[in-house]
Amino acid sequence: MGLGAPGWLALGLVCGTVLQLQQGWLWPWPAYGVPVLAPLVLGRWLCRWRPGVLWLLSGCVVAFGAAGWRGLERQADRLAPALWGQEVELVGVVASLPVRGPQGVRWVLAVESALHRGEPVRVPSRITVGLWQNARGAASDPTDPLPEVTVGDRWQLSVRLRPVHGLGNPHGGDRELHAWSQGIGAQGSVRPGARALGPTGQYPLERWRQSMSDRLQQRLAHTGQGGVLAALAVGDQDAIGADDWDLFRRTGVAHLMAISGLHITLFAWMAVAIIRRLWRVAGQHWPALLLRAPASRVADVGGWLSAAAYALAAGWGVPAQRTVLMLALALWLRQGARHWPWPVQWLVVLAAVLCLEPWAWLQAGFWLSFVAVGVLMATDDRAGHPAQGRGAAVRRLLREQLVITLALAPLSLWLFGETSLVGLLANLVAIPWVSFVVTPLTLLGGPIPPLWDAAAWAMAPLQALLRWLAASGMAVWSRPVWPLHWALAAMGGGVLAVWPGPLLWRGAGALMLAWALAWSPDRPAPGQFQVLALDVGQGSAVLVQTRTHALLHDTGPAWVGAGDAGARVVVPTLRALGVAPDHVMVSHRDTDHAGGSAAVRAAWPGAQWSSSEPALAPLRCLRGQSWVWDGVRFEVLSPLADDYGDDGRGRLVSNAMSCVLRVEAADGTSAVLTGDVDAARETRMALAEPDRRVDLLVVPHHGSRTSSSPVLLNVWRPSVAIVQAGFMNRFGHPAPDVVERYRERSVRLVDTPSCGAVGWRSSVPEEVECERLRRPRHWQVPVMPATQRHSADAPS
Repeated sequence: MGLGAPGWLALGLVCGTVLQLQQGWLWPWPAYGVPVLAPLVLGRWLCRWRPGVLWLLSGCVVAFGAAGWRGLERQADRLAPALWGQEVELVGVVASLPVRGPQGVRWVLAVESALHRGEPVRVPSRITVGLWQNARGAASDPTDPLPEVTVGDRWQLSVRLRPVHGLGNPHGGDRELHAWSQGIGAQGSVRPGARALGPTGQYPLERWRQSMSDRLQQRLAHTGQGGVLAALAVGDQDAIGADDWDLFRRTGVAHLMAISGLHITLFAWMAVAIIRRLWRVAGQHWPALLLRAPASRVADVGGWLSAAAYALAAGWGVPAQRTVLMLALALWLRQGARHWPWPVQWLVVLAAVLCLEPWAWLQAGFWLSFVAVGVLMATDDRAGHPAQGRGAAVRRLLREQLVITLALAPLSLWLFGETSLVGLLANLVAIPWVSFVVTPLTLLGGPIPPLWDAAAWAMAPLQALLRWLAASGMAVWSRPVWPLHWALAAMGGGVLAVWPGPLLWRGAGALMLAWALAWSPDRPAPGQFQVLALDVGQGSAVLVQTRTHALLHDTGPAWVGAGDAGARVVVPTLRALGVAPDHVMVSHRDTDHAGGSAAVRAAWPGAQWSSSEPALAPLRCLRGQSWVWDGVRFEVLSPLADDYGDDGRGRLVSNAMSCVLRVEAADGTSAVLTGDVDAARETRMALAEPDRRVDLLVVPHHGSRTSSSPVLLNVWRPSVAIVQAGFMNRFGHPAPDVVERYRERSVRLVDTPSCGAVGWRSSVPEEVECERLRRPRHWQVPVMPATQRHSADAPS
């Protein structure tokens, strides 16, 4: 089975796109045109002797150059560093469905003009802006509803701009990539005085989507199903609440609760049946219609156009693109009586999607969609064994669902670190119910609104079933995320295990999968430990691992109206690393350190907890407490027993009550985790043991002027110091004079905004690992380290 010219060209387009996405930095634009000359120079020889290689090379260099040029366009449309943190007067049009939360609303603004201090300035063409309750002026009532934001309306508003900067943690999401792929060049908070100037007539499709979503959610507000049905009708996935998403994820049906390929295919099939019937009826009255255009051709074209319209109305996501392109290819092949092998069809559609959106290659939805379709195409035996009767059709359905579940389980474990164990049963019920009952009722509810009530009624028993399945403690299986080579072995094993080939192949696939599942991440040697300072923004969460134990110091901040770092960063990261903390120490009660406690406690209810705040943990931390894990000594340095009152609460202010922990390896290498301890407590700790030095110091209070006293630094003499702070935080952490103190003492200072999560090992105490620098990407916002940002402020 050869690929032929279409297959080799498609493979080249895919390879070229993937190669360009690996670039850490973009080249100058002429460099992306030079490789195109290669097939022109070698074309004559390759066309004669290796035509497949010519098509492969041509596709590769064209895709590489095209993706590079598009990347340069996105890079040129970013916010200039001179405007970081500045207020700019903008006039623009609402270009996306607004996303409402408990504290405000955000949307994408298509900028028409921009003024800074009365002068025109160049800003990105698309900016995400947020209007929050506290930005409406001091005189406003916080209980008043926010103004209505409608797609297509023009707004005049003052916005404090900043680049889109995401948190950088192991196996975490990439917010900067998402903004880059959407063409978002900046974000900003709306200042008081914003006002709508009226509709413009732009973005009519998005305006219709918002109208449908709002109508549907208002009608079904009492049922709690409006968000799910809005996602099914117009692809408004932001309308689904966090609890519902968690339920769908745990039961493996999240792919159904948005516009999936299955929904679009079903819609096309229904449109084909209706159009064919109507055309034949029309042909009975006007026979010339059937002579000019047969009913089958008209129905096929009409069905495809209907599917494309539905996909556009649903937001044109990657699964929708894949389905529309696959249907177009099938229609073209059918109308021309052509036959391409399934790998060629799959490659051509995959290449077409990447040509439309190169960055889709890095999205989980892209992989899940194309791998599922590829596996089904590869294992389809309908041509050789056509189904006869309902029993055979049911058996085929069961087999296909089993194949998809087994093939996608390794991929889900690699992408998310977990897979649903109840997904097979949940999908056997949910797929036909959502596809043939809920979704048709939802779509027909547009012209006939009472059908939305019927759709909500139909959705209720399904959600009840899903909650029952999710309630089991075995609903989800989590395991450490594989490195790439182990993931490839696992996915290859999963595919071979369901391949319709010799039994030997399936046995080999099962062995490969079992071998990959036996993998476990490396842990420190006995007597050694490693530290991971997570990137949680303006807050703190530090993981310490020994050979067989783990301690979490602080749980990250809580964000008003946006959840907390415990649920969004700490728990997912620790699970992806295969770590379950034995002890959680919350340094003090401030929300930037204790905000994620509830999520961490729910994830690991068996962990021991300690804190200086009785409401957070029954065990209080006291100087002198110590224990040994795997030859590594843990010792609490502060607070003292006298710092607590008779009621068990601290006598001092919250920061001064921070639990300070020293961790010391068997060879004496040590690290100190400090919380927000103040200068007075720093001096007390340092002078209590003036002969002991520290190798790693987590900088107290995020680099505030109230901490990092000269006495502490002169006595402990750290080699490496880590600042956990938010990017462009409003406190100015780390303070320039604090950075200068570390520089004067030749301490290597590393900060999470520029480094991401920071890894450190006691076995090599001079080295640190930065998550953002481990695999640099050209779409990442370039952030100077704190030592360089403040060098201009340092005294000469």
